[in-house]
Amino acid sequence: MIDRESAWCLLTEFTQSESLRKHALAVEACMRACSRKFGGSCQGTPSGVPQSGQKESAALAPEGTTEEDIWGIVGLIHDFDYEKYPSLEDHPYKGNAILKERGWPEVITRAIMSHAEYTGVTRDTPMEKALFACDELAGFITAVALIKPGKSLAEVDTKSVRKRMKDKAFARKVNRDDIVNGAAALGVDLDEHIGFCIEALKGIADKLGLDGSAAKLT
Repeated sequence: MIDRESAWCLLTEFTQSESLRKHALAVEACMRACSRKFGGSCQGTPSGVPQSGQKESAALAPEGTTEEDIWGIVGLIHDFDYEKYPSLEDHPYKGNAILKERGWPEVITRAIMSHAEYTGVTRDTPMEKALFACDELAGFITAVALIKPGKSLAEVDTKSVRKRMKDKAFARKVNRDDIVNGAAALGVDLDEHIGFCIEALKGIADKLGLDGSAAKLT
């Protein structure tokens, strides 16, 4: 069964870290937003993958599961193996093997493999390109929100994100080139994409602990 509930169960089975679970939720939110913007227009898809993003989902999803759900699931589980297998030799290869053993479809496993530059799996569909474009950026936006006085996404805008991108000491593990190149490959202006992802994350600010409530407790 390929649905959101099974994806969440998979994530929580392998990932105990609250911060990693929140990152998964953040990328899911961005991917769902991207599905509404870019879905249904796949071009240059790999062999064996249907040409339409809508057909991509319809062929795989159980009744009631939409294209947006498929994109969201990819975002939710893209790093599900990272906590247990964080090395470049293992992630996302171990996760890919687990997904295949459990019968997850290639359209999902391939997209997850493609989000890591070193796997050699090309990003050919809008869903694959969106995952790469949202992954590092979602983490970076979260980091920017956490240093705001209110620890709230409401305090984050494109300008503040771009300013922090220039500060190499801030969130140094986040690859700035991936953020820039991801937006370019998706065919969108970087500032536009940053603002787009900020808005997507605001929709789940409470789940991310970035709705201002955390600051009130300190």
